[in-house]
Amino acid sequence: MPTWLVTGGAGFIGGNFVLEAVAKGVRVINLDALTYAGNLKTLVPIESNPNHVFVQGDIGDQSLVTRLLAEHQPDAVLNFAAESHVDRSIDGPGAFIQTNVVGTLGLLEAVRDYWKALPADKGAAFRFLHVSTDEVYGTLGETGKFSETTQYAPNSPYSASKAASDHLVRAFHHTYGLPVLTTNCSNNYGPYHFPEKLIPLVIAKALAGEPLPVYGDGKQVRDWLFVADHCEAIRTVLAKGQVGETYNVGGNSEKQNIEVVKAICTLLDARRPREDGQPRSSQITYVADRPGHDRRYAIDASKLKNQLGWEPKYTFEQGIAFTVDWYLENQEWVNGVLDGSYRLQRIGTSA
Repeated sequence: MPTWLVTGGAGFIGGNFVLEAVAKGVRVINLDALTYAGNLKTLVPIESNPNHVFVQGDIGDQSLVTRLLAEHQPDAVLNFAAESHVDRSIDGPGAFIQTNVVGTLGLLEAVRDYWKALPADKGAAFRFLHVSTDEVYGTLGETGKFSETTQYAPNSPYSASKAASDHLVRAFHHTYGLPVLTTNCSNNYGPYHFPEKLIPLVIAKALAGEPLPVYGDGKQVRDWLFVADHCEAIRTVLAKGQVGETYNVGGNSEKQNIEVVKAICTLLDARRPREDGQPRSSQITYVADRPGHDRRYAIDASKLKNQLGWEPKYTFEQGIAFTVDWYLENQEWVNGVLDGSYRLQRIGTSA
């Protein structure tokens, strides 16, 4: 049975990944700091599973990471841990530098020392997989897509911090020989998503009868990737990826933000109509745009498809319907998240 150390495994993508990994017979050591977006309720399905060991802690705590590596002897480390919300990075960039840059550096140093001490056969098979974002590439015009050779041009404190972490991972490979893999993904959506992000935010506000905020003209374009597809891509890269390489992960689903919001409204109207009979699209409210808002992202994931055989299974229409149904069926999880400090308010307007 393989053993993986997963950081950030109580968050959105990490939590989905851990649930699937344990279900597939992997022993997972799950290290998460349980900041506002981390939620142990996501892990309830595996809380009594002996193949899931949860540890609350920070990736920058080298002594803790060193102890976990020595105790559990993982075959791979997968780094999902990150501050990830652009609006929060505008209000408080320091936390993003601390976790995404300084924290990643501490993790890399501990993992490097662990890997160097492994027997030759285990060392050759070991992998460090770093999960990153397409936002490091900046913004696109009306045409073209991000490839693995696109020059980095981050435009927010969040994307700058992730770009820095990507460069550190690359440097640890080229300087120390650490066997690393990096994935850069497009916008994820699906179950267990903290409701500060567009899709779960719109679902929550629509059900509450509140205005649905759309930044600017709503025509910003994102490539949408269903989280289960992303998790499968990460497992594929871990199993087959070439050491030192980067792989873009996309959903082949470019949509304007306003299209996404209207799709959610249509699904909710069919599943849970408003008592007054009005369409939920009547709740759409255009608000001032995010400072420095990137206009368009699009991913070229052909390298991952051609070299490793992965491509997304879910269309946007399938994924968004699944997601809306999940939130309707799991309001207790959503309400538990909203019991904390976040109340669906807008942030990131301080620039």
